[in-house]
Amino acid sequence: MSAIQGTGQARHFDDPATDQQQHYDDMHYQVNHDVEKYVDQKADYVTEDTEEDEDSPFEMVRAAVSNKDDTDMPCLTFRSWVLGIIFCAGLGFINQFYWFRENSISLGGYVVQLLSFPLGYLMALVLPKRRFRTFGWEWTLNPGPFNIKEHVIISIFAGTSVNTAYGIDVVTIKRMWYKSELGFGPSILFILTSQIMGYSFAGLSRKFLVYPAAMIWPVNLVSVTLFRTFHEIQNFGGRFSRTQIFWIFFTVSFLWYFIPGVIFPALSFLSILCFIAPNNVIANQLGDAFNGVGMLNFSFDWSYISSAYTQSPIAIPWIYACNVFAGFVMIMWIAAPIGYYKNTWNTGIMPLYTASLYRTNGSRFDIHQVMTPDSMLDIGKYQSYGPLRMTFAFAMSYGLGFAGLVNLIVYVALYYGKDIVQRVRQARSMDEDIHMKLMRKYKEVPHWWYMVTFVITFVASIITCHVYNLMPWYWVIVGTVIPFIFTIPIGIVQALSNQQPGLNVITEFIIGYARPGDPIANVTFKVYGYITMAQALSLVSDQKLGHYMKIPPRHLFIAQLVGTIICGFVQLGVAFWLMNTVENMCTPEGAPFTCIQANTFFSASVIWGLVGPERMFGSSSPYHPTLYLFIFGLLLPIPFWLYTRKFPNSWVKHIHTPLLFIASGYMPPAPSHVYTNWFIACFFFNYLWHKYRNGQWNRYAFALSAGLDSGLAISGILTYFIFLKVNIPEWWGSNTHHCPLAATGYLMQ
Repeated sequence: MSAIQGTGQARHFDDPATDQQQHYDDMHYQVNHDVEKYVDQKADYVTEDTEEDEDSPFEMVRAAVSNKDDTDMPCLTFRSWVLGIIFCAGLGFINQFYWFRENSISLGGYVVQLLSFPLGYLMALVLPKRRFRTFGWEWTLNPGPFNIKEHVIISIFAGTSVNTAYGIDVVTIKRMWYKSELGFGPSILFILTSQIMGYSFAGLSRKFLVYPAAMIWPVNLVSVTLFRTFHEIQNFGGRFSRTQIFWIFFTVSFLWYFIPGVIFPALSFLSILCFIAPNNVIANQLGDAFNGVGMLNFSFDWSYISSAYTQSPIAIPWIYACNVFAGFVMIMWIAAPIGYYKNTWNTGIMPLYTASLYRTNGSRFDIHQVMTPDSMLDIGKYQSYGPLRMTFAFAMSYGLGFAGLVNLIVYVALYYGKDIVQRVRQARSMDEDIHMKLMRKYKEVPHWWYMVTFVITFVASIITCHVYNLMPWYWVIVGTVIPFIFTIPIGIVQALSNQQPGLNVITEFIIGYARPGDPIANVTFKVYGYITMAQALSLVSDQKLGHYMKIPPRHLFIAQLVGTIICGFVQLGVAFWLMNTVENMCTPEGAPFTCIQANTFFSASVIWGLVGPERMFGSSSPYHPTLYLFIFGLLLPIPFWLYTRKFPNSWVKHIHTPLLFIASGYMPPAPSHVYTNWFIACFFFNYLWHKYRNGQWNRYAFALSAGLDSGLAISGILTYFIFLKVNIPEWWGSNTHHCPLAATGYLMQ
């Protein structure tokens, strides 16, 4: 994942998890528009000499990446340090703050790219150019004009904070649900070790995943193009600059959020079905966003349109959006209601849609009735209390998670298999390309840096997990071996297809069978076994971006490491601050801080850890049939692949089966109406606007997206502090739950 999108691992709101990276089969959708713009406007600079220069052997790379480098261009400067730290800490605070909220959003790297550009130029204008000498090292506050390498390193620096640290899920559920606080010291050790260990794997895999020209990492080409567009093209045409568009829509978004966020919250959830038939159970369940499937539920709140689950609708290719929404409709609007109203697995006594856990009589499952004092399962108490049950939609999302994982592997093998084999062979036999030759001018990061990083984090992980009873020390070793084995092969797949098969389902199965009844060990093992690899590949992706942009490798290493450390402290600090100060945190009464994502993570810890996969999905379990969806995922891509081979120009070529499963990976906890409103916004922004005003779209799309997201984020934080102690008058528009009958099962009405 590029620095623009964020270097942190992709968040999967646990745990029916489809761990697919955002799909870029139609990579030319974004790359070509930006590249064509770039090529058209830079035509005057192209000469016969440059055409004869050595360049990348791959056309896509040649179109986006310069084959020149200025080794005298400063990179890790005072400006990049200051802006990198500010944006890293700022994004870390904002994204972690919203992670606990009911309407979670994620402020992305485009904001950093857009804001750091004018700020860097401003610093270049006002900072003194005087040179200083400290311990024999000469430095200056202002080395000259703000340049593209500083811009890239700032984005990489801050990109570590785009996603919240996965380990915070464990810290949160341990305190808020298992009533066993870990403490700040052990927590920060756990967060940093799980986030940083991937550095060693990233560094040791550079030879296979970064250096070879055949390892393209196509998503980075969009980032490269946009960076070059900022610095090499100054006149885009149009009435407004990108920065002006950013601030215009920042202001609009900032002011507007006060209406749905404070004055008229009902605008976030306008359920047509519930308004038409408020006393009809089925209408409530189909129309509600929290406990229903969100049919005809519309929102005028940007936080539910550009949410942490969907990301901005402006930055999503239209074909991508159509596939995702088609999967959402088939899963949530067709399959889920059919299974639910047929009372499959006796789920009619529960709500239609929720990640909460239940008993066989429809009451909530209380884990403290079946646990020992040290948070382990008491089998005798469990047998007496009764088995764990979950809603049909939640159980189905797990089955679809199984299907999605296998589907992704088969899809990549069918559609990219030959290309992957060819590129791997090229990587082994091809001579160094121009970009590798240019990078030889810079000092590489020594292998011992990565080895020392690994030894420190590995030893600290063992001590932290064993001393603070997260899991036995030997399971840390197993949890480290798994990502070590899979980082390079999965990295090759991602480098060529932008698809990342995830390890979280595998890790849950392994530890679930090995240590049934131990929920904390289950989620801890998952963090080390899954996130270490995901973090490593995010870092490798940024290393490839640095490779394309000719960022000195040691500067890149420092920026990533320091950014990750700052991010860890900031995000954990925000988590502890909120848990210590918000009354009724992580409960419905604590709204908007309901911890909707952590609640799903907690449910996963109970299913896979406390109760265990054998009891939940074994042959005697009612949920055992969900395992057969592995077969469904295995077979689904084959007919589409065969058809497109015979009819390559058919519309069927636009069907990307992995995308059909993406929505199920976030549902629950995502409010069910987010995909509907996201798709509507995609239609206006990325179909109509893109098709009929393509020039405007190319100039302003990302600036508009970043402005709307940023204004919302800042407004949300201010409204929290301003209205923290203010009692807002109650009226019809202040109620966001207009479908009260959806909260219980239709058989219980």
